[in-house]
Amino acid sequence: MDKQKEMIKIILRRLSPLLIIGVFVAGAMVLLDTKEAPEQKDTPITVPIIDVQTVTPQTLSLNLPSYGVVNPKYKTQLVTEVQGRLLNVSANFVAGGVVQKGEQLAIIEPSDYEADLIQAEASVAQATAALNEEKARGEVAKVEFKDFGNGLPPELGLRIPQLKKEQANVKYAQAALARAQRNLERTVIRAPFDGIIKARNVDLGQYVTLGTNLGELYDTSIAEIRLPLTNEDLAYLESVDNPETAVTLTALLAGKQVTWQGNIVRSENVIDEQTRMIYLVAEIHDPYLRNSKTTGQLPLKYGSFVNAIITGKSVDDVVKLPRHVIRNGQAAVVSKDNIIDMRKVNIIRSDVDTLYIKGSFTAGERVSTTSINSLSAGQSVKVLGEESAKPAANTDVEAATTAGE
Repeated sequence: MDKQKEMIKIILRRLSPLLIIGVFVAGAMVLLDTKEAPEQKDTPITVPIIDVQTVTPQTLSLNLPSYGVVNPKYKTQLVTEVQGRLLNVSANFVAGGVVQKGEQLAIIEPSDYEADLIQAEASVAQATAALNEEKARGEVAKVEFKDFGNGLPPELGLRIPQLKKEQANVKYAQAALARAQRNLERTVIRAPFDGIIKARNVDLGQYVTLGTNLGELYDTSIAEIRLPLTNEDLAYLESVDNPETAVTLTALLAGKQVTWQGNIVRSENVIDEQTRMIYLVAEIHDPYLRNSKTTGQLPLKYGSFVNAIITGKSVDDVVKLPRHVIRNGQAAVVSKDNIIDMRKVNIIRSDVDTLYIKGSFTAGERVSTTSINSLSAGQSVKVLGEESAKPAANTDVEAATTAGE
């Protein structure tokens, strides 16, 4: 009996862990069968807040930006046509000097040319006297040959060849006189037009020879600016040769922004091989305000760098939007219910800050001006400044709740 009891104790001792595990398993199954389903809660939806711009299609002139340097339309080198020593130099004949047409700039010593003129005048007088004398001899010859009985008298007898010779001598002397007069006049160097002295290359007392470059003169009546454009930009001009094509020039002068108005007068009609640009030429009349000037107006000085806005072609149904509003050719249009519609737009032109879009919007539509990288079609949004938004239902959460029920 004692052995049997001992065996039973051993068996119970070894089976007790299994019994404990079985009790815990049974308890866990009871708990699982009696548990309650957790309450289903809606996942909160984050509605992005965006800013919008209400668009209104309009008729716009697609102006073309450009730039250039102001240069004179006419400029000339002042070159001597006679030689001699500079006897006088005008006070205005200096770099930056403003001169008028016909104004005396310098004088070359005229003594030799005055002497040449006197000699030429004397030669004309001698030739004229010889011609008159020959005419008188011809009249005498006519009388002598009046009763010539052998037909017509000979020309030599009537002194006709001698008369022609004296007439030629007079013309020769007169030509020499005209040359001497021109040379004397050329000793005075005058401005050929109203202008500004760009440079002076000679000084008082200097001996100059024929063809010496005295200086350079810029015309101040008309300024020219070469404005580069791409070949594609020409499509936005009404006409290159249209004198109505206006251009607005701006530059920073004396610490403030100054504006001038001009016109496009021509195209150079050649594409630059290096830049692949084509150049239009604009003109500004009276850039130095020599004929008319208003209070506070500043001259457009040669050499100034200017920005230009060329008036372009008028196009209907155009909307201007900032560049950042469009991504991959799409705009985020916000409906009345604050739902995003990703719309493909027709971009007809762009510049540094702005896109020009045609035929893609109707009046009153709202376009998101907030970054659209995080927006998608059909998404609910809240518009900045509005009181509330009605978010779309989260269909995935609703489906899970229905399945749980």
